[in-house]
Amino acid sequence: MKSAIKSENIVKMEAIAPTHETSSLNEAIKESWQSIAPFWPLKNLIAVNPLQGFEDLPIEEALIEGAAYFQQPELPKPMESVNRETIKWLQAFFDDGQATIAMPVRKAGLYNAWLKLVQFDGKLHGYDKQKSSWLAALPESSEQAIAECLLRLRIAKEDRGQFLTLLLTTLPGWAAHVKYRTAWSGGDADHPHPLSQADYLAMRLTITCLLWPDAKLLLDWHAHALSKAEQQASPVETFIKNETHYRLSLLNTIATQRVKEPHIPAAQLVFCIDVRSEPFRRALEAMGDYDTFGFAGFFGVPVRIKDGVTGESYASCPVLLTPKHTVTEAPHCSETTRRKDHAGYATLTSFKRFYQSLKYNFTTPFALVETLGLASGLWMGLRSFTPALAYRLKSGVASTIRQPLPIESSLEDIPFADQCAYGEGALRMMGLTSHFAPLVIFCGHGSTTQNNAYATALDCGACGGRHGASNARILANILNDRDVRKRLYTNGIEIPEATRFIAAEHNTTTDEVMLDTHHHEPGEWRLSCLELKADLEEAREDNSTWRCQTMGVQDSNTCSKSTALRSHDWAQVRPEWGLARNAAFIVAPRDMTKQMNLEGRCFLHSYDYTQDLEGASLTVILTAPMVVAQWINTQYLFSTFDNVAYGGGSKITKNITGKLGIMQGNASDLMTGLPIQSVCLSDTEPYHELQRLMTVVVAPRTMIDSIIAKQAVLQKLFGNGWVQLACIEPDNHQTYYLQRNLTWQKTH
Repeated sequence: MKSAIKSENIVKMEAIAPTHETSSLNEAIKESWQSIAPFWPLKNLIAVNPLQGFEDLPIEEALIEGAAYFQQPELPKPMESVNRETIKWLQAFFDDGQATIAMPVRKAGLYNAWLKLVQFDGKLHGYDKQKSSWLAALPESSEQAIAECLLRLRIAKEDRGQFLTLLLTTLPGWAAHVKYRTAWSGGDADHPHPLSQADYLAMRLTITCLLWPDAKLLLDWHAHALSKAEQQASPVETFIKNETHYRLSLLNTIATQRVKEPHIPAAQLVFCIDVRSEPFRRALEAMGDYDTFGFAGFFGVPVRIKDGVTGESYASCPVLLTPKHTVTEAPHCSETTRRKDHAGYATLTSFKRFYQSLKYNFTTPFALVETLGLASGLWMGLRSFTPALAYRLKSGVASTIRQPLPIESSLEDIPFADQCAYGEGALRMMGLTSHFAPLVIFCGHGSTTQNNAYATALDCGACGGRHGASNARILANILNDRDVRKRLYTNGIEIPEATRFIAAEHNTTTDEVMLDTHHHEPGEWRLSCLELKADLEEAREDNSTWRCQTMGVQDSNTCSKSTALRSHDWAQVRPEWGLARNAAFIVAPRDMTKQMNLEGRCFLHSYDYTQDLEGASLTVILTAPMVVAQWINTQYLFSTFDNVAYGGGSKITKNITGKLGIMQGNASDLMTGLPIQSVCLSDTEPYHELQRLMTVVVAPRTMIDSIIAKQAVLQKLFGNGWVQLACIEPDNHQTYYLQRNLTWQKTH
């Protein structure tokens, strides 16, 4: 009997042990990915803190870890070989239409597709029979393959997490894109080429086993790198030096401002909080009786925009949110015109695909050069020497084939209750609940540049790296609806009958603002609209003058023509400064900053604490827009601090891989940050200043304390020194600075 019990226990232990082993390995895999920040593809670049994985640490410690993991100029030679072979396969798997011949069997997933094809890669196994046999015998499960490789490399259990982390951080750019695909892209289940974090590690470990059997030495290499990083001076001292002077000057000036009695202006314009909006708002306010507001550029409407002609769609909201509705956009025209537009789109698409197929085929490029060589040479000459003319010719041909048509957004997928909630929520959060002007403009923004791989990095971050006109149009349509207005009236927001909400878009490269008035019924508002358009054009010229000065442009043309030329020039490496020199996030009524020249360095979010007594709106502002602003701030900071480790290198020497990302040379890691031209005046002179985001809130400290106590993300960012917080008490305008222990210190 005892013998039977003993045998049963042995069976149970043998069954339990693999379970524990699997659990331990899964924890090691999960731990390794925590150090990697995600990287979005070029089609919708999003700013991210490259040290996001270390935000749970004080920034001083995080910088040491970052130096040890990411700022090592040289890797062990065998690791460089492992990287080269890994990059080769990743380029093939992640290609998004650039390759002439697509990698076969990608639908099987990264690891399994690679496993089916690697037998043909002599670079890896060198036609060694033992290596080939080992590859053929590898399990199809990526987790099992990871376990087998770790045993083969003799990695102790306690070192598994660290070793796997090093396999990621020694090729961090590609790992960052895997992190995006597996953790941030809304799930990978429906992707035609599936992927898991274990897949990537299994492939990378297998390559390591083949090329560097002694890869265990990587642990010692990292320990030495960490020891060296700990002995270096902390760059935080540089940050503090830049921040202290800026912070004191900013707080003292804001504290002297007062909120004026509200009145009804000629028009009210709501801009994105983007720092590029601030100087334009200031220029416009100088033109007449205009009030401007700041609000996140998606205007509080988390939607997916679908093109009714092409069928393509994209998320148009911050990446911290998931789209709740799909809004279809289609030309506002007759059915006949719509069919013609679809035919024009099909013609342009077919021609482009045909040309690309000839260009990238094995044999036809030679015939293509012979046939179109002269025409291509003339076109290149036009684009190089007369970019404005080339742009007009290209636009003219495109508009002839596919005529530009006004766009109409369908709100059928947004229930009436949600429409009311979005409309009321946006108005209350920005403090616009009374004294409505005859015209209220929701102004999204985007950028227009040529031959610019980083184009989406200049678009609206709040719209997921897209243009913001669609979201502006949606909110304007919601608030123009009579039934929505009736519901808002019962909730205490009375919008006058004569008030008209209109969408617009600010082109941050050219400073042009386009009003979307096509589907509005005629009325008295049109005269006011004409006056506004004239003032917007004057503001454009004034702001373009200022921006030309920051770009060092000396031109006999008008400055608006100069900025437009930069947007048309395909050789321009710096079409605009983007969000360079961003420094502060200010949450306050506009009156508190209206008389200040903030030099395009501040995110401005309108906020009136008297309309938010429970702090619900302030909670949203601090945990969403401010977090996005912190991502932007750290991306610019670290791209300036070390452009090789955290930036994008030079635009001049970059190569696009797979329409996915940027490499330097033909087989480098993905460069996940900003190019040197976006943050520096020259290779040695920075334009962006090294300082952390300064958040300034005009609200009672008791309200802010209550919010921080409930929000772990704020405790992390403020307590670990990633973001600095200051409060201006509304009653006495005394300024306070939040210390790292989350207590307040009065400033002087």
